[in-house]
Amino acid sequence: MEMDKSMRALLFTTGSPFARGVRVILDELDLAYEKREEITTPTVESRAAASPTLQVPTLWDNGNVLWESGLICEYLLSTYPEQRAAMPPLAKKPWRSPSEWQDRLIFATIQTLGSAATTISQLRWSGIAYKDNDYLTRCADRLPHLLPWLEEKLINQTEGFYTGEISIQDIFLICHLSFIANRPLSLDPGLSSFPKINALLARMEQRQSFQENPVLWWEPGVVGYGEDGKTPIYAS
Repeated sequence: MEMDKSMRALLFTTGSPFARGVRVILDELDLAYEKREEITTPTVESRAAASPTLQVPTLWDNGNVLWESGLICEYLLSTYPEQRAAMPPLAKKPWRSPSEWQDRLIFATIQTLGSAATTISQLRWSGIAYKDNDYLTRCADRLPHLLPWLEEKLINQTEGFYTGEISIQDIFLICHLSFIANRPLSLDPGLSSFPKINALLARMEQRQSFQENPVLWWEPGVVGYGEDGKTPIYAS
């Protein structure tokens, strides 16, 4: 997949919470980019032309080709210090110096939550419900262990994981939880039991960067979206 090295572009699949997190960061940094959105499943050859891991999102920027959403966000924050004027501001670094490994652990745990949810979703469209598969059941069993741990790490009901800033941890946690809430996965994270997570979810979904990158519904047969950018259009 050749591309002008002076261009910035993001290849992503519709509805991916990992891609939504990267798109939110791009908007927070006020960076223009070409959206290379995949609605239908590409061939292996097509995906391999973008990444040897066959992964998306994949970012092209200034001659760099990067995949894996956390790495992309770390690159963007390290490369582009300017950001959109929003309050609270986006944290300028993904990890804080005194607590780097704790910050990294929180982010890795959040990504594990996302991987569990998207794995269940992928198999759901293949006709396999998570309750009918031991591996998928184990993925679902992670939620009641992950969420109390993450709730305890949040500062309070008015802050996220960092004081006075929006972190990539905040962004990806809400992207993954919103994904779960908007997919027919029969997963109930029981957010009413987690007041700090619930408050963060309400705040983040009202933020401009989240509003501009809404949760998109996708299932087999969806070929696009209506004028509102959210209503799915099905193949006739």
